[in-house]
Amino acid sequence: MDSSEITLEAVSSVSQIPAEDWDACANPNADSGTLDGFDTLAAPDSARDSRDKSGIGYNPFVSHAFFSALEASGSACARTGWGPRHLLARLDGTIAGIVPCYLKSHSQGEYVFDRGWADAYERAGGHYYPKLQASVPFTPAAGPRLLIRHGVDADRIADALASGLVALCSATNASSVHVTFAREAEWKLLAEHGFLQRNDQQFHWHNQGYGSFEDFLATLNSRHRKAIKRERREALAEGITIHALNGSDITEDAWDAFFAFYMETGSRKWGRPYLTRSFFSLIGESMPEDVLLVMARRNNRWIAGAINFIGSDTLFGRNWGAIEHHPFLHFEVCYYQAIDFAIRRGLKTVEAGAQGEHKIARGYLPQTTYSAHCIADPSLRRAIDDYLRRERAYVAEAARELTEAGPFRKNADE
Repeated sequence: MDSSEITLEAVSSVSQIPAEDWDACANPNADSGTLDGFDTLAAPDSARDSRDKSGIGYNPFVSHAFFSALEASGSACARTGWGPRHLLARLDGTIAGIVPCYLKSHSQGEYVFDRGWADAYERAGGHYYPKLQASVPFTPAAGPRLLIRHGVDADRIADALASGLVALCSATNASSVHVTFAREAEWKLLAEHGFLQRNDQQFHWHNQGYGSFEDFLATLNSRHRKAIKRERREALAEGITIHALNGSDITEDAWDAFFAFYMETGSRKWGRPYLTRSFFSLIGESMPEDVLLVMARRNNRWIAGAINFIGSDTLFGRNWGAIEHHPFLHFEVCYYQAIDFAIRRGLKTVEAGAQGEHKIARGYLPQTTYSAHCIADPSLRRAIDDYLRRERAYVAEAARELTEAGPFRKNADE
């Protein structure tokens, strides 16, 4: 029996956790393999240069650098309603597990929507906020949420972290804990600790070993193949050129232009964009090789762009914006350029962000996402549990129907 002692604590800033300890839990060394159903990830430091060969999924969003940029830039902080409460599990004093967690006063920037739950609870006289959110702020990308160091008893640390979230909920007088865009193994483990299970869907593109974009097009039926060719051609009318920037290619001028696009689109969609200008400079300094900025240029100025983050096997599409609007330019910059890059880099998947059934016609198919919810009030819990049972059935059926309606050839004549 393991007699080592696990202790739990919560800290109020990622800066209180050494980067080497955080990343040892978030992106363990590529040699580590898997831990009892919990996928481990390639290290972002020494293993980064060889991560494309590792076959183990380095995820940039759970790196210390990404969280540090969010918090140091003032994007995710108490003032914006994201008060850090990162949960640590120490094994004989050494950090063995982490859950990135925030004490929140609203439900914005999460992409797993619970505003209806909050409204119903408050109409009944309850206080839904504060709540605890275990997630990557403003980032609807699946990844590990129970971050566990290689070489420890992963099951034991995972159980401690799950129990610790429930205890932290009580200690902070929160109404609930929400673990969003988790991995399926974590979703199942949290259910064993009393969390309610929720599903939703995104649309992901999967690389079937294509050698070129034309190889991918050949798998589509004739109608969709012709439509994509036309969209790509018309997107570049008016003298528009596309530029893929990575690493040192991304200058502060490019960040200035992209931030203008982000603000224009974000102001229309959300009222107040979430990320500050300094966030982009910080990631440009701390993780430049993890960033792919796809920019469109016309008449010697940047007019549109999309930011992507590069994992070992996945390209994660994030924000898009434009100051000029041209037919199909959004599809070219966000979807087709991402597919092109993934094929060239040999990446397995493109995750194109939240929502968007229009992505199906572009070769992106439904993918189930997982979240887990601990609700303190028994009456609210019962109501949400009933709702989620029906919602899960709906999501599963919708995914089946949408997959069947996909653009891929079903016989040789298409």
